[in-house]
Amino acid sequence: MEYGYVRVSSYDQNEDRQVKEMIEAGIKEKKIIIDKQSGKNFERPGYIRLLHKLKKGDLLYVQSIDRLGRNYEEIQTQWRRLTRSIGVDICVLDMPLLDTRKGKDLMGTFIADLVLQILSYVAQQERENIKRRQAQGIAAAKNRGVKFGRPEKGDRTKIEYVIKQIQNGNITIKNGAEMCGVSVSTIRRRIGKTKE
Repeated sequence: MEYGYVRVSSYDQNEDRQVKEMIEAGIKEKKIIIDKQSGKNFERPGYIRLLHKLKKGDLLYVQSIDRLGRNYEEIQTQWRRLTRSIGVDICVLDMPLLDTRKGKDLMGTFIADLVLQILSYVAQQERENIKRRQAQGIAAAKNRGVKFGRPEKGDRTKIEYVIKQIQNGNITIKNGAEMCGVSVSTIRRRIGKTKE
């Protein structure tokens, strides 16, 4: 049986290009399993479902090694699990050297393992670069005054006034929340922020 495994990092990313390559490789669309989740680990619903389907002698296609995952150690572990424990062949479409159907002798296995280690390293390095660039982007946006998360509820000036009244003991949190038209938890959260 032939299967295809497709992964994109988030729901807003499009998997069509990978699916098209799988179909062009001869895999039936119903045999293509898709995950829309980060490659940081292998706790993905589609991948877990795939593991339950695979049997000795099956063939698994992935578009590139970073679509399988982005964690160096985990890629190595899963590769061995698939090829040695389950007995599946793997074909990485964009890297012909990573086709376990070819070169089953010692030299072929050595070359495939070497290429796999290099590509696994590159995949994890790219993940770390993405995380670093994302953190830098968030920090730069915060420095420009961009606010992240949900917008604050209620009139800020009114809430600040009510918080002072609560802190001075003039009104209760419940009364303050009613005056501002927000929940008690919103007032408590804002009080916590003022203490910080």
